[in-house]
Parts: sequence; structure tokens; C-alpha cells
Amino acid sequence: MGSVERSKKKAQLWKKAMLHFSLCFVMGFFTGLAPTGKSSFFTNKVGVSNRTTQVAPQPSTQILSHLKTNVNNKSWVDPKASSIQTRTTKKMDIESLPQLKHRRLVIIVTPTSTKLPFQAVFLRRLANTIKLVSQPLLWIVVEAKTESTEFPEILRKTGIMYRHVVFTEEFTDLEAELNHQRNLALKHIEHHRLNGIVHFAELSNVYDLQFFQQLRDIEVFGTWPMALLAANRKKVIIEGPVCDSSHVIGWHLRNMNNETEALTPPIHISSFAFNSSILWDPERWGRTSSVQDTSQNSIKFVKQVVLEDEAKLKGIPSEDCSKIMLWRFNFRTHISIH
Repeated sequence: MGSVERSKKKAQLWKKAMLHFSLCFVMGFFTGLAPTGKSSFFTNKVGVSNRTTQVAPQPSTQILSHLKTNVNNKSWVDPKASSIQTRTTKKMDIESLPQLKHRRLVIIVTPTSTKLPFQAVFLRRLANTIKLVSQPLLWIVVEAKTESTEFPEILRKTGIMYRHVVFTEEFTDLEAELNHQRNLALKHIEHHRLNGIVHFAELSNVYDLQFFQQLRDIEVFGTWPMALLAANRKKVIIEGPVCDSSHVIGWHLRNMNNETEALTPPIHISSFAFNSSILWDPERWGRTSSVQDTSQNSIKFVKQVVLEDEAKLKGIPSEDCSKIMLWRFNFRTHISIH
């Protein structure tokens, strides 16, 4: 009996040992198959659960290897260097953009007279045209002193940058009065050194809006053809320069039958424009005389300069200066001046 019990105890011990060995083998086998990051996960859990001990996670071998490879390949970029490169690229893009052309100031001079009918109506019509012109633009309107506030109110409501010049002299001759007003405007321009391209716009003028853009391309003097429409007359007269490209080579007057006649003088006050600095800085444009040498008759001086310096005249449009962009209506035929 004793030997049988001893053999049973030994068999049970062997079974326990084999079971224990099998469990250890299985645990060891699955532990070997587990990923290496598992240990870092448990490490972090230990660091979180233990509030007194902070355990920082260590970078794995794969991450270190990846960073080392990127450094060696120089594919990692410092964020500061990236922002510098971005700013440099933007600067190069801005420099590569086309430079905007500087717009010259257009100075429009408009004389008025109580001897001409419908002045307020024509002033509003011209104002509606000028409002459509791109800036910068200055409108100088000259008027005889009167108690009426109609013109100042019209000018204020236009939204156009303007100067309202008033005079007290009295005239019986219409042309003398208009020339006096133009001289006052030119004196105002000279006194305040208003640097721009001056154009005399009669209230009866009608414009193509491209005309004002062409004015800004004038360096010294510019001229163009103009269509004259007379009231109750069935013909249109074209007067202005004869051009070779943009170079003025002569003057002519042409009607609808293509008949040509000489003009004396060959240029109308509204058919030319000029750089205002000629009034106070004539030497800049190769002249020795100025307005002061002509008894303050600015209009006479400007006309003389324009006709004498045809080489500096620029015909507009610059292609062949044959396009009509300005029409003038003559309403003076039936006006009786007392």
C-alpha cells in the first residue's frame, strides 16, 4: 500500500510540474510575440499612476532612426527658415509684378458767361461727363461775381474736386471776357503750382471718355482734331492737326466734302493741352521767356508757345491723331450781345 501511494504522489508532482512548465512556456511564447511598444505603454501607465514619480516616455528606436535618416538627407526644415523663404518668395513675386504707371493730374478749365444761354444746364451736363473720368482731376470753373448761388451749389453736388474762381470786371465783348477768365485760371494754376495737364473745356464741348486718358500721356504739348457742329447747319467741320503717327506736321480744316482750307490761327483753344509747369518753369521745356514777359496774357503766351514748338507737339490719339474724341457745338450764331 505504501509503495502505491508513493507512486501516485510522484505522478501528481510530475503533472503539476508539467502543467507549470507548460504555462510558463506559453506565457514566454506569447510574451516574445508581443510588440516592443507594449513595454512603453506599461511604463507610461506606471508613471501616471505614481503621482510622486514622473517617468518621461523614451523615444523608440524606430523614431530615432527615422529622425536620423531625415537629418542625413537634409529633408527637415527649420520653421524659421521656412518663414524666411516664404517672405523672400513673396518679395520676389511683388517685384516681378508690372509697375503701375503714375497718373498725371488733369486740370480742366471752364469759363462761363451770362451772355451765353443755358449756362447752368451745360454746366451740369459737363459735370456728369467729368464725374466719369478717373482721378486725379481738378476742375477750375470761372464765373463773374453775382448774388446767385446756383453755380456754387451745382459744383458742390457734383462730388468733383473743383476750384471756383470769381472776377468782378465787366465786359461787353464775349471773347475778351472768356479770355480774361482763362487768364485768371492760368494765374491761379501758376500761383498755386498746380502741376498737371491743362485743357480748356468749353461748356458746349462733348467728349469721348478716352480723351481724358489720352491727355495724361502728354509730356509738353498735345493737340487733336475736333469736330465743329453749327446750329441749324447741315455740315460738320473737322479742324485740327495733320500728323505723321503722333508727330504734327501741319494744320488743316476739313469739311464733309474733304475740302481743305488754311486756318488763321490754326488752333482752337479747346484743341490743345499743355504741361502747366511751362507757366513758371519755361527753361525746363527749352524756352527762355515766361508768362511774366507777356504782360500776364497767359493765353497769348501759351498759344504762341504751342505754335512755335511744333516739334514738341504730340498728336493724340498717338496712332495717327485722326480719331474724333471731342465735338464742339457752336450756339453763338443767334446770340445778340448788347
